[in-house]
Amino acid sequence: MCFYHAHRRDCAMHWIEVVEFSFYLVETFALPFAILVFVIERRKERFVDEEEIYQRLSDEYTNFLKLVLDNSDLQLLRKSAPLGQLSEEQMERKLALFGILVSIFERAYILVYEERMNKQTRRLWSSWEDYMREWCRRADFRHALLELLEGEDPDFRAHIERIAEAAAKASSR
Repeated sequence: MCFYHAHRRDCAMHWIEVVEFSFYLVETFALPFAILVFVIERRKERFVDEEEIYQRLSDEYTNFLKLVLDNSDLQLLRKSAPLGQLSEEQMERKLALFGILVSIFERAYILVYEERMNKQTRRLWSSWEDYMREWCRRADFRHALLELLEGEDPDFRAHIERIAEAAAKASSR
């Protein structure tokens, strides 16, 4: 009987050692590997999220350009403001379109812009900043900004005002 109990105790000790070894193995290899996989997956998700945000914003800008085409009498696709006078109704439509554009720019600023951007975010943001510069070259857009920026995000407002000031200086040369 003693032999049987001694053997069971040795077997139990052996299994405890196997379980302990398994835990050490998991702690040493599997846990760091799981953390690494988690970090990689989070980066992929963040990349996909950024691309999705950019695509939605891009779609909004495309829809805005369709509105501009539907209102071609306002000549908003020209690089400078139209030379002829616009009627009150045309001025109202132009102001509404500029309001939509500022709203899209603000959304892009809030969703994409960061003080410290990684390469991917910088790539996404630079195209939006190019759009802002392009529109700020228009004197009529810069003039409308004074009214359209009331109540907007203060950081966005400061950012686009800097772009507008630079565009105004460049056009006065």
